[in-house]
Amino acid sequence: MNIQPLLDALDLQEDAARALADDLRAQIDDLQSRLREAETHLEHLAITRKTVTGLADRLPAVAPDLPEHPDYPRILDAFNHATGPLRAKDVCEDLGHELLPKNVEGTRAKLKRLVKLGILTEADTGSFARKP
Repeated sequence: MNIQPLLDALDLQEDAARALADDLRAQIDDLQSRLREAETHLEHLAITRKTVTGLADRLPAVAPDLPEHPDYPRILDAFNHATGPLRAKDVCEDLGHELLPKNVEGTRAKLKRLVKLGILTEADTGSFARKP
């Protein structure tokens, strides 16, 4: 009996299986390399996040833009020199406005706007203070 054709067929199958195994190993090597790169990138991102959050409290606070009216910087100046909360009437006096109801209410509206901008707080109703 001649088994040579059978051995030749086995050689062909072995060659095909070996080629497939070599191809799969190459794919695995490529995937492992890509995985290492992705893991390194994740580590760098984690370090960057930690660094940025660690420095965030050292960044100067960015003050919101004040509305375009000459009273706003003067109002903030009054709060910078105040030792406690101020009422609209007190601020109106500091600004040199007559204590007329329209002036007090206009000042109160400006103070409320500064509260909305996050610059002042309203400690009690009608009592305003600089945000800490």
